[in-house]
Amino acid sequence: MTEPASAIAIATNMERKPTDWSASSKMRQRLASRNRTEKMFQFTGLAAVVLAVFFLAFLLWSMLADGVHGLSWQFLTGTDSSDPETVGIWGALKGSLLTMAVTLGLSFPIGVLTALYLEEFAPRNMWTDIVEVSINNLAAVPSIIFGLLGLAVFLNFMHLPRSAPVVGGLTLALMTMPVIVIAGRNAIKSVPPSIRDAARGIGASPVQVVFHHVLPLALPGIMTGTIIGMARALGETAPLLMIGMRAFIPTPPSSFTEPATVLPVQIFLWSDEISQGFVEKTSAAIIVLLAVLMTMNSIAIILRNRFEQKW
Repeated sequence: MTEPASAIAIATNMERKPTDWSASSKMRQRLASRNRTEKMFQFTGLAAVVLAVFFLAFLLWSMLADGVHGLSWQFLTGTDSSDPETVGIWGALKGSLLTMAVTLGLSFPIGVLTALYLEEFAPRNMWTDIVEVSINNLAAVPSIIFGLLGLAVFLNFMHLPRSAPVVGGLTLALMTMPVIVIAGRNAIKSVPPSIRDAARGIGASPVQVVFHHVLPLALPGIMTGTIIGMARALGETAPLLMIGMRAFIPTPPSSFTEPATVLPVQIFLWSDEISQGFVEKTSAAIIVLLAVLMTMNSIAIILRNRFEQKW
């Protein structure tokens, strides 16, 4: 019994010294390696940002230098023509607006309802997992595949009018819907569970919980994702070329079923012209397209900053 007691006393009386990390050569090497790695990462990130800004500035400068002289009221209100002096962008712009209206009218309600069902009501089983994986895969499918699908279904099978905004809108809705579903699910997940528990605690039904409490709080994130998806659809060319929206349209469309073209396709057609006058008009049309895209992205940022909830 004496030996353990003496050992405890010796251990208690031992002088305890703090660990001196700087005295270890291995620790100094590790700290130096960590600092080098952090500085290298910061430099790489800064270089990537500078490179991206450089390319964006070069693109904007080249487009403005070539196309700012082509911007005029006649160009903004005119229609397509074989003469570069009288050509205008209004017909393509109106076709883009009609096509985006069909895309938004279909993809937004279907995408939001799908996100609500998968996140709030769907049981967790194998079939739900298959649907989720399929939606994620559809969001990464090349746009030309949706153009082939629109050609096979909407034109060859349903016999809808060729080169019409309704066909373009249906095709782009197929491409935009998975993006809205993914953005909607992420926005719904961000709503705290306490909101749902509080609503159920006062007697709200599951449908009332979703539509009276969860959806209003998740709507800013859903709208932001929707606008970003619509901006992506506005700049698409390949799926619309597949359904025939590359024809020469001398008059703006007056309905969803009349032949029309869109801004990206119009830019593609003008860039293929051999006349030197179309070079300036092509750059001017690119400026108009960039202005519309930047406006849509700015609206998404404003909505996110204005209505986003911090939990």
